[in-house]
Amino acid sequence: MRALLLDRPGALEHLRIGEAPLPEPGPGELRVRVHAVGLNPVDYKLARGGHPAWRYPFILGLDVAGTVDALGPGAEPWSLGDRIAYHGDLSRPGGLAEFAIVPAHVTARIPDSVSFVDAAALPCAGMTAYQALYHKTTIRAGSSLLVQAGAGGVGGFTIQMARLHSVQVITTASARNHDYVRTLGANHVIDYQTENVVERVLEITQGRGVDIVIDTLGAESAAVGLKLLAFNGHLMCIDDTPPVNALDFGKAVSIHAIMLGGAHLQHDYPWQRAMCVDLTNLMDMLEAKVIHSMVTQVVSLEKTAEALLALERRHVRGKIVTQLIE
Repeated sequence: MRALLLDRPGALEHLRIGEAPLPEPGPGELRVRVHAVGLNPVDYKLARGGHPAWRYPFILGLDVAGTVDALGPGAEPWSLGDRIAYHGDLSRPGGLAEFAIVPAHVTARIPDSVSFVDAAALPCAGMTAYQALYHKTTIRAGSSLLVQAGAGGVGGFTIQMARLHSVQVITTASARNHDYVRTLGANHVIDYQTENVVERVLEITQGRGVDIVIDTLGAESAAVGLKLLAFNGHLMCIDDTPPVNALDFGKAVSIHAIMLGGAHLQHDYPWQRAMCVDLTNLMDMLEAKVIHSMVTQVVSLEKTAEALLALERRHVRGKIVTQLIE
């Protein structure tokens, strides 16, 4: 089968189009004919660093949408031809290929009205935002939220879902993305390149700070987020947590690390199933048009390495999806 192959960890230039063996599903597994793969920062990070469980050449791609092509024993209730999507296990070969293998219990059905491209954009970024807002804290009308990098995938889905609950949303974005994040539902936009983020957040909240910070950037940014939390606030760390010495116990804040892949790496079956339920809920939101996929670019398998380089430069708006079947 045709695939995008990583010969060794390191430069994204090590990715190449080549042939790989057709995989066969084992017990409880499905073989998926891949239609589309959503690209995420975790893809280029893994390509750079590799993983101890990998055998090379390796196939990247965690967010997959396609049709069931073959079933292993006990892979019910799926049937051949069913439209499914999933967020895969980073230690196993991924979906940037004509076919991929996935455990049946981590897959969600794609509604008939949702395209494979839109479905592939959802899993990693959408489920991360969903966990932050619905599992790690209780989101309430009238509460306030700061989203760092609102024009990205996690940021954009967070803004859209927060808007559904009448939350005051503040986000950071470059000037060229201000109108875009406002269309997603942001109430206030801060230009991180020209404005002091701390001063602006405190000005907007009249010195109180925000109830929730969604940080997608890293430890340094997360430490700034701690300063901006109101009493009993919640910091959601998508990339890295702040240093312990940055914590102000007087604020009684909570710090939450969000890593979807941990459910797979820890072999936590209940949480794997829970993530599948989250993805099903996100599909329902997409079908009902209360959120949208934010797909801004669709690329071929041949252009995927270039797209991952663009993601690494952190100036991508919305979601990029690789499409294998039109």
